[in-house]
Amino acid sequence: MRWMGKINPVFLVLILLLLAVAFLSPYFLQPAGYMNFLKRAAPIAILAVGQLYVINSGGFDLSAGALVTLTVIGSSILLNGDPSATWWVICVMLVIGAMVGVANAFVVSYLKVPSIIATLGMMITLSGIALTWSGGAPRGYLPENFRFFGRYLIKDVPLIQLLPVAVIVMIIVCGALWWLMHRTNYGKQLVAMGDNPQSARLAGVPLVRTRTIAFVVSSLSAVIAGILLGGFAGVSTDVGVGLELQAITAAVIGGAQLLGGRGTVGAAVAGALVLQTVFTLLNIFGFPKPIRDVVQGLILISAVALASFRRRNSGG
Repeated sequence: MRWMGKINPVFLVLILLLLAVAFLSPYFLQPAGYMNFLKRAAPIAILAVGQLYVINSGGFDLSAGALVTLTVIGSSILLNGDPSATWWVICVMLVIGAMVGVANAFVVSYLKVPSIIATLGMMITLSGIALTWSGGAPRGYLPENFRFFGRYLIKDVPLIQLLPVAVIVMIIVCGALWWLMHRTNYGKQLVAMGDNPQSARLAGVPLVRTRTIAFVVSSLSAVIAGILLGGFAGVSTDVGVGLELQAITAAVIGGAQLLGGRGTVGAAVAGALVLQTVFTLLNIFGFPKPIRDVVQGLILISAVALASFRRRNSGG
């Protein structure tokens, strides 16, 4: 049974929660049930993996939720109902996301501002830009080819019957980020930097470049999540509110260490699925959104406390 001690507890918790959902709602066992669950979880899973990069570098990115909102609002205004503009608008939003990531890294690396303060300032800035740009209310709409990524279902798929495009996007993005973190030299540099920045610098790790890539990955993940969320529900001025905390919670549930240097992409995705499963259970029991926020806060506190306890006991 030694092998069980090597399994991240988040996977066992996920299995137990999924069994509970299946017991309470047999619909969940049908292809439409579990595929819709994965579709709803896709944005937060992508955000959690992007957030993991910054956490593993020893920082936080609180601007991700505001960037999601800016992506949805900015896309609707730039598109102006023109389906032919979809691809260049998506490219523009990705460029904006990359610029936000570079700006965050610049403030943290060169101005020596703690990441939690730097990205909090960026969050307020992006929220202000989004509200000013939209006049404080949703403007325009997202054409069908833009919403394709978030809402379209591929039907008549063998075994599973239907496959949401959002799930495909999640698999591609998370798979690529898994490869970058766990199969490249950059991933080793990122973990080394988060574990001990001074030792990493002496070992020749380019700290500024490593941190910049982490922030850019997080921001690009936020843009992609915004595209999916825009496809789900259309234009909203509060679509990204609180998502940065959900992403951090998911990463921590997956075992990410808030001081950096520890965390895996697979566990972050599992953490996002755990969080989505908890929300599903709360919906089944009919609890309102404020209760969901309370539960999310308690989960985050408990996960951080458990991670700290395990680190002290392991002598890390």
